[in-house]
Amino acid sequence: MKTLQFREAICEAMSEEMRKDESIYLMGEEVAEYNGAYKASKGMLDEFGAKRVIDTPIAELGFAGIAIGSAMNGNRPIVEYMTFNFSLVGIDQIINNAAKIRQMSGGQFNCPIVFRGPTASAGQLAATHSQAFENWFANTPGLKVVVPSNPADAKGLLKSAIRDNDPVIFMESEQMYGDKGEVPEGEYLIPLGVAEIKRKGADVTIVSFGKIIKEAYKAADELAKEGIECEIIDLRTVRPMDHDAILTSVKKTNRLVILEEAWPFGNVATEITYQVQSQAFDYLDAPIVKINTADTPAPYSPALLKEWIPNSDDVVKAVKKVMYKD
Repeated sequence: MKTLQFREAICEAMSEEMRKDESIYLMGEEVAEYNGAYKASKGMLDEFGAKRVIDTPIAELGFAGIAIGSAMNGNRPIVEYMTFNFSLVGIDQIINNAAKIRQMSGGQFNCPIVFRGPTASAGQLAATHSQAFENWFANTPGLKVVVPSNPADAKGLLKSAIRDNDPVIFMESEQMYGDKGEVPEGEYLIPLGVAEIKRKGADVTIVSFGKIIKEAYKAADELAKEGIECEIIDLRTVRPMDHDAILTSVKKTNRLVILEEAWPFGNVATEITYQVQSQAFDYLDAPIVKINTADTPAPYSPALLKEWIPNSDDVVKAVKKVMYKD
């Protein structure tokens, strides 16, 4: 094992795969000369050269389309968005071309491509730079959606995403790039679509993913002082979703809280709620509670932002609610 920052795990995953396969390249704004907006491609230009680590103009629609066409012709591009908020400019290429080309071509073309970059809020970046789009992309057949929460998962999942023959949306966080964690040495892969139980418990299941899962860990520590054991599941991959892991846990704990940094309407938590009530309704001892951001654009004010985004106190209250201890 070795200790890496999140950004270093991302860089190491991309570099290891690029050394093995010359059809893999990285493109995006500031990924080359500047070593990446968040230094997630530090040193890659020096190692792989300007033909494989490519700085693009500020033109997401254009370079997304170039990468998709390249993938259809045998390459395996990695496209970095400085933030997934900027992917909205190129979303037509992602949704209408990358996600659909295999079916629309009758299997003649596949699209092995990774779109990666930060998602959700990162402090005072205001409404247009603080949006979580996991459920948007996960709503699209043909796309896989991955949201790691720590350096080890980031490396193992990104390597699997790069090797996948379908388009993968790989979502990170500005606020996690400096996080440090233990990462296995050598070849290390995590299959897409497999959740992980990060903490075992018998009283309530908490499902989360991405950086917001840290609030679940804080809440579980507080609740343990009161004798409440929380089982925490990190989805890791939003689509395909590991329903079996969630259902198995709920059948054990009989209670479910879902923590997600996204607007309340039609999100990942909504889908989990439906799956559990349809397949494990008789195991539930309390209604499912989902915790989301406020149903407004993200505020700039730090006081309002603190109220807008979920925190560990919200998780504690939700757990006590499903345990009828509120």
